Amino acid sequence: MLVDLLVTALGLALLVGGGDAVVRGASALATRLGVPPVAVGLTVVAFGTSAPELAVNLTAALHGSTSLAFGSIVGSNLANIGLIVGAAALVSPLAIHDVIIRREVPMMLLASLVALCVGADALLAGGRPDAFDRADGLVLLLLFCVFAYYTLGDLAARGDAHADPERAAAVRMPRAIAQTVGGLVGLAAGGATTVEGATGVASALGISDDVIGFTLVAVGTSLPELTASVMATWRGHTDLAVANVVGSNIFNLLFVLGLTSTVATVPLPPGGVTDLVAVVLFSLVLLGVSLSQGHRIIRGEAVALLAAYAGYLGYRLL
Repeated sequence: MLVDLLVTALGLALLVGGGDAVVRGASALATRLGVPPVAVGLTVVAFGTSAPELAVNLTAALHGSTSLAFGSIVGSNLANIGLIVGAAALVSPLAIHDVIIRREVPMMLLASLVALCVGADALLAGGRPDAFDRADGLVLLLLFCVFAYYTLGDLAARGDAHADPERAAAVRMPRAIAQTVGGLVGLAAGGATTVEGATGVASALGISDDVIGFTLVAVGTSLPELTASVMATWRGHTDLAVANVVGSNIFNLLFVLGLTSTVATVPLPPGGVTDLVAVVLFSLVLLGVSLSQGHRIIRGEAVALLAAYAGYLGYRLL
């Protein structure tokens, strides 16, 4: 089992390093194009930091470890709201950009509700086993296309107004491209390594793949979001921190889960519907705290988010 733990740690290190390189390279490219910070958070940073989840889940699906895939997606989304927003707001109260409250958080809530509806087949589809099949995946991908259309359209509309010729001229395009490509290679290698190590640990301990995915892999692949959000908050870019989490959750549910379930059917493990309900509830809580305190998440709310995440994680493990 020690070897499996070391393999898992190596995979997570590759994922974190690759995700960081992707974010740095893609952010530099975005600066060259004059993209505003909140739009960077919703697109480049969010999608870049979600690339580990994409790598892990596609690799898991191709290897038949679909329970690991479901656990890592749902666990990552819960960690993004409870752990990452909570940790970032402890560093400094988070000011929420109007466009995030008005459009992006409701979109995240809608994505969570749709995922619950298409996954809870036993309850909503005449008693069939709970699963995400290819048709469900196509529904999620279609909804992602709608999200991408509006977000990228808004990004294009704001680009010229936020352009900074001096900063854009300072970007070295070959270096930015090399970082992005190198990060993607690291993510691909890390995805394969993490799945191999995590499934080995699960087998050695007699723990199901979905629990390993929900805890070890989910938190591990959320480290890029945690790093990006805490550092953004530390540097005063609180709108970037929240945008990163919201965009990442939308990307995970609609694109990562959608694409994974078109590759292979993703059955829900025992307790899977409860996990999806928890994702909906956490999304509602994030919307509520975003609307309170003058559109700011204060430290008291951060403690509540962290406690809620720790409580649900403990319940899930037991």
